[in-house]
Amino acid sequence: MTPPDGSGRLAKQSRSGTDLAGTDHNYVDNFLRRSAAALQAVVADAQFRTAIETIAAVIAKALAGGGKLLLAGNGGSAADAQHLAAEFLSRFVSDRAPLPAIALTTDTSVLTAIGNDYGFEHVFERQVRGLGKPGDVFVAISTSGRSRNVVAALRAARALNVTTIGFTGQDPRDMAGLCDHWLGAPSDETAIIQQIHIVAGHVVCGLVEQAIARNP
Repeated sequence: MTPPDGSGRLAKQSRSGTDLAGTDHNYVDNFLRRSAAALQAVVADAQFRTAIETIAAVIAKALAGGGKLLLAGNGGSAADAQHLAAEFLSRFVSDRAPLPAIALTTDTSVLTAIGNDYGFEHVFERQVRGLGKPGDVFVAISTSGRSRNVVAALRAARALNVTTIGFTGQDPRDMAGLCDHWLGAPSDETAIIQQIHIVAGHVVCGLVEQAIARNP
């Protein structure tokens, strides 16, 4: 971002390739409007809010009972898995004991070994089978609801009696029937779905933190 030009407006970049004089303002406006519309839709959706509260309660109960949280996704959803794991292990708002959360997307040796030996479809499934146990919770994040490695991990989690939570777009697709609890963002646009996922994830973190504070 460039500094203001003195009038409070952002100065345009003058270097080659960064001049914003030709910016499509309609694109900017339309994207922001779609983002706002999706967020307003979930604000007005009582079922969506209830799903967030239920998911937070399930996670809080599991953590209080000695379980841990496993999270996985691809691309931007991998970043969301890591982001949320960090909120639990470090803190969201309040100082409190660290909460056990593992993003299955971070260990390059594990990912490349499993991907090389068994195929990329199994990079999360084998981690769930090796790390998961009854009482744990697996959060599966897929904007399409069809990520094969996420679906495979969900099947492994259910076989181990690990509670499964799915974050998808408005259609759970292949994840339907594999998630004990499901949160669907009201969009079929990947970027907008991801924005709703991280907002919902932050609300879950806040609710869990409150629950832990009430019952340390």
